[in-house]
Amino acid sequence: MSCNQEIKKYFVYHGIFLPKMAYSENSLNYFKAFKIQEDDIFITTYPKSGTTWMQEIIPLILSGGDFTPVQTIPNWERVPWVEEKRAAQLIDKLGSPRALASHMPYHLMPSTFFSSKAKIIYVTRNPKDVLVSSFHFHRMASFLDDPGTFEEFAEKFLAGQVFFGKWTDHVKSWRNPEIGDRILYITYEEMIQDLRGAIGRILCFLGRQLSADALDRVTEHCQFKNMKQNTMSNYSLVPKHLMDSSKSHFFRKGNVGDWKNHFSPELEMKFNAAIHEEMKETGINFPWDEK
Repeated sequence: MSCNQEIKKYFVYHGIFLPKMAYSENSLNYFKAFKIQEDDIFITTYPKSGTTWMQEIIPLILSGGDFTPVQTIPNWERVPWVEEKRAAQLIDKLGSPRALASHMPYHLMPSTFFSSKAKIIYVTRNPKDVLVSSFHFHRMASFLDDPGTFEEFAEKFLAGQVFFGKWTDHVKSWRNPEIGDRILYITYEEMIQDLRGAIGRILCFLGRQLSADALDRVTEHCQFKNMKQNTMSNYSLVPKHLMDSSKSHFFRKGNVGDWKNHFSPELEMKFNAAIHEEMKETGINFPWDEK
């Protein structure tokens, strides 16, 4: 990343890069002073880990299986990011309980967050697939830095020189024992393998219920192939000069293991070693970890 590109498209906030198109000093001041409500529900993720998927699932759970919200309201309005420029105007329109999203690491959350009873759903995804998804997103999003070659982008990713910093730092921050039982950890891979079961876990965590029929309908709607057709969720409403789908679709493949089509054996070894080194003292295990 050249200095000129960094200055043009990003600013640095507590050591992490944020795109100027979506974030500003004002939006981050709003975020820092944000008043958490006790029944707030946060979707927290490192970018490209399943945020959009959760922005579909949670409103359907909160509506009791009513599809109106996901068919009539863009996902960034029905579950807005608290740190983004549009947050203030969008969050004011939300009823209670509010479904909110954030890409921020735990320690940068608003001060009222830490003592609240707000619930958190934290979605993690294999970082190799996160890298691939992020690479293609950078290709189509004009407000992000040009990724260069895949190998060049992998170097930036491992060094944390991408938006929201290092994947390992983000994941470790949200494993803080202070959060207690307010957080549900779920992986993208678990949702791919058994979406109905994953939604059932979320229902239980939120103290909600759906009839078996409603759960079936919600599960079917939230399959990748169906969400891809929902104009309120597939980002086709975003102007082409901001997100150019001719370069890459926002909803690309929605599968597990696409990294195998991008990684050379050498890059895989280097990537695995770097992630292992960062995570070795944490005791955190993931379903994709090498056995």
